[in-house]
Amino acid sequence: MTDVYERSLALHAKHHGKLEIASKLPLETQDDLALAYSPGVSRPCEVIAEDASRARDLTIKGNSIAVVTDGSAVLGLGNIGPVAALPVMEGKALLFKRYAGIDAWPICLDSQDTDVIVETVRLIAPGFGGVNLEDIAAPRCFEIEERLQDLGIPVFHDDQHGTAIVLLAALINAARVTERKLEDLSVVIMGAGAAGTAIAKLLRCVGYGEHECVPVREVIVCDRGGILSRDRKDLNDAKRDLLGYTNRNNRTGSLRDAIAGAEVFIGVSVGNLLTQDDVRSMAPHPILFPMANPTPEIMPDEALAAGAAVVGTGRSDFPNQINNVLAFPGIFRGALDAAAPRISAHMMIHAAYALAGSIPEPTADKVLPLPTEVGTAEAVARAVSDAARREMERGDMTSQ
Repeated sequence: MTDVYERSLALHAKHHGKLEIASKLPLETQDDLALAYSPGVSRPCEVIAEDASRARDLTIKGNSIAVVTDGSAVLGLGNIGPVAALPVMEGKALLFKRYAGIDAWPICLDSQDTDVIVETVRLIAPGFGGVNLEDIAAPRCFEIEERLQDLGIPVFHDDQHGTAIVLLAALINAARVTERKLEDLSVVIMGAGAAGTAIAKLLRCVGYGEHECVPVREVIVCDRGGILSRDRKDLNDAKRDLLGYTNRNNRTGSLRDAIAGAEVFIGVSVGNLLTQDDVRSMAPHPILFPMANPTPEIMPDEALAAGAAVVGTGRSDFPNQINNVLAFPGIFRGALDAAAPRISAHMMIHAAYALAGSIPEPTADKVLPLPTEVGTAEAVARAVSDAARREMERGDMTSQ
């Protein structure tokens, strides 16, 4: 495992990146040129000018995603900037193509100003069928995503919702393995950034509606200062908003105070935060998803030895990898297929349940499929597309 970094560096150097543009058409004759470009290309331009929706079937727009970043929260590397983020955005584009047949382009913006990012995405939106916001730090990412929901194309912050959707799918199946009900679970989340906030919202069904989502009994969110409570004076607006649907009893104290007696721990923070004694202090046979990368909040073998029933991490070399690639390709595929103007909470919930349902008989070592398993993205895409079409038929969403 230690040499994967140098091998990856050599691979990137050899190929000068991971992407290239390929033509769908031959350009061997004058007629080929006349059809693909001038003068023939003027006709599809005229048709689109009369009806902008035709761009979906006459151009790449109907199958294209902009992968947009400002480089402020890249993997576990932090604020390394847009140029250094490019290899990750290339990789994301590669995953879109491999798992959903979607053409995606890395768009690395040299600004971390919210207004500039929002305006730039608005200006480039006509050329794309959707926008995947990637590796943008909280709380800026929340405002950017919210302000772009009126574009008429899906805008989705994968670090928030992709993580939350896969986590919910894993928790659904982990609850089955441990013979628990979601509504009985007390959950502690360590990390109040983009992922932690989205997970808390999804688990408490904030904005999802109880007819679509079963809320867990309680969620307590912690950051480096301990439990987020109404007594804390150091919370930003985003963290204060979390208190509207978490920590209903206004508990105070440290992460260790929070985790005592809880059924579930979810980590989206930094490595080596938990000890085996912490796991032992939880409810019997707890569920742990320590997802910090590359070092989890507690290593799986330690958690299991301390009594954990199900453990999942963000790493591919352990069972139950919580990997966003299980969600975002199928979600965007379904949204594009339905020509949905946005990715709604309804669509996200159906994505999570479709993902969970892809494992008919989950076990402690298998609560999620592997990204390479055939049919996973297709199942998610079908569920998302069907959910979107139902919403549009009801008039809850209007197509562009």
